[in-house]
Amino acid sequence: MAENFDMIQKVYAGFSEKVSKARKILGRPMTYAEKILYSHLWDVPTTEFKRGVDYVDLAPDRVAMQDATAQMALLQFMHSGRKTVAVPSTAHADHLIQARDNAKTDLDRANDENSEVYDFLESVTQKYGAGFWKPGAGIIHQVVLENYAFPGGMMIGTDSHTPNAGGLGMVAIGVGGADAVDVMAGMAWELKWPKLIGIKLTGKLSGWTSPKDVILKVAGELTVKGGTGAIVEYFGDGTKSISATGKGTICNMGAEIGATTSLFPFDEKIAAYLMKTKREDVAELATQNADNLRADKEVYETPEKYYDQILEINLDTLEPHLNGPFSPDRAWPLSKMKEAAKENDFPEELSVGLIGSCTNSSYEDIDRAASIVRQAMSKGLKAKSEFIITPGSEQVRATIERDGQLKTLTDFGGVVMANACGPCIGMWHRMDNPENKRNSIVNSFNRNFAKRQDGNPNTLAFVASPEITTVLTLVGKITFNPETDTLKDSDGNYFKLDSPFGDELPENGFVPDLKGYLAPSTNGSSVEVKIDPTSDRLQLLERFDAWDGKDYTDMPLLLKAKGKCTTDHISMAGPWLKFRGHLDNISDNFLLGAINAYTENPGEAKNLLTNEYKIVQEVARYYKTNGIGWVVVGDENYGEGSSREHAAMEPRFSWWKSNYCKKFCSYSRDKS
Repeated sequence: MAENFDMIQKVYAGFSEKVSKARKILGRPMTYAEKILYSHLWDVPTTEFKRGVDYVDLAPDRVAMQDATAQMALLQFMHSGRKTVAVPSTAHADHLIQARDNAKTDLDRANDENSEVYDFLESVTQKYGAGFWKPGAGIIHQVVLENYAFPGGMMIGTDSHTPNAGGLGMVAIGVGGADAVDVMAGMAWELKWPKLIGIKLTGKLSGWTSPKDVILKVAGELTVKGGTGAIVEYFGDGTKSISATGKGTICNMGAEIGATTSLFPFDEKIAAYLMKTKREDVAELATQNADNLRADKEVYETPEKYYDQILEINLDTLEPHLNGPFSPDRAWPLSKMKEAAKENDFPEELSVGLIGSCTNSSYEDIDRAASIVRQAMSKGLKAKSEFIITPGSEQVRATIERDGQLKTLTDFGGVVMANACGPCIGMWHRMDNPENKRNSIVNSFNRNFAKRQDGNPNTLAFVASPEITTVLTLVGKITFNPETDTLKDSDGNYFKLDSPFGDELPENGFVPDLKGYLAPSTNGSSVEVKIDPTSDRLQLLERFDAWDGKDYTDMPLLLKAKGKCTTDHISMAGPWLKFRGHLDNISDNFLLGAINAYTENPGEAKNLLTNEYKIVQEVARYYKTNGIGWVVVGDENYGEGSSREHAAMEPRFSWWKSNYCKKFCSYSRDKS
């Protein structure tokens, strides 16, 4: 039986009636996203909400938190006065494990270096009735897909790639820790009623094209801003040919177009995945409610009446893509890469290829990559570039070990890292380029901002499918096109690779992770939350002072940012992740990545009282010590990116009073 099945039964028990009442209020057919939203309203609706205008209170079914953001969220929850979380909640230890040597060595080191954080998370979840996925169990989004996501449900997660669960037909939204605290405390969660983008998929994927290429194409069409404030809903016959995990890949990377979330309608592929992950009870209930777990048929007949924007993609003609560098919407069909590399002076040689992560480490992904490797090794070939594999969960890792794909990839030259975020979020101790030379890497992750993976501004990172990443690693060049180009085998004969093939689901089922999960306690009243008062990693929170009701006047400008000012610029990840539970210490990274519009230098601010230029936080602390509030001027869409609580809390802690910019990302606006 699925965990929290009683909660899922309750959702389905009232779903049809709530949708019927909402349909009467609207006086028209409903999209799938609308059905989920209206069925999860905190109060009974009486009127239609205006997209992009109205704010509504919602009641999510569950909460998930990754370890970097869970620390601050749970520190805040401790002030709530509750004895247990109000909805099923889990914390996942996946962000603090640095990829350097190999899975075992890296995991042992992480357990040693982060022991106080893991002890805190284990103790605080046990005290308040939440579940805890231990280090090495897997990446939050993969674990949620395998265990908790269900069609028609709604969840929030303290990470921007929470929409991965949309692959199973769930409205799953990345939020900040304060939002998670509200829901865990039994309060309503506020959201601006989203606009709706409909993406119609026709045809069927084939050859070298994969689900990843769908979202790479979408990103190229809509750009990193195109989905802001909207839910992306996929529909059309093309959706039925995409595996559930492939759907998850597409929804996961919807965060890169700024979408509130993305989702697919329930179908046989989703039911098959639920059954293979031992949630037959959920699959049966969803099948019984199938008509409500998709848009009304009138919506599909005339979608332009119901969506604010329509994009159509023919999967029959879709090409494999390579997106980058420095932005996930810089889309190149693989057939154009030779020309693009020449015109843009991209380094043609591939230094490292990386597959896996929460975006692309499904059984199908790894099996298709392994099919390419088997072909290559049968011709006497191995990887020419460094090759790194990051499984998304212990369940996937153990299954591909049993079925042989893992040995195939390591025999090819691959190194298997821990079941954790690792290089995808900058937790990568890269050792092949100590001089930080200009170079190209290709990964099957979701982001490729400058310095995102390895901290090197000279690394050009491209995003592709696991299949394309693997074949480019084999050849050692970013310009190779397996659809047209040939390879030379060990005997000097030329040949073309066959298209990759992989099973969507393991024939013999998944190998379950029996050690990685600590279930919620039934009574945590006697559990002591572990925080060392001398720690530089964890710190009990003190409440912010309330506004005194007086206007702010004559405040100095701390920084005017030029260009992008994402959460990566406001509160960098990488080595700073270790301070996520200590607001004072992590505030030292405030705006280190932001470009000063006047000096063109990153992380630099002028102290208007001393006329000295120093790092931003030093100036902010000077103002705070002297009781002076300050302002920041952003550029466009300030705060876009990962749902980092700290990007909102650090300025508040440092005596920020006001922000001005062309456009606020909703998360930063709501939480600042």
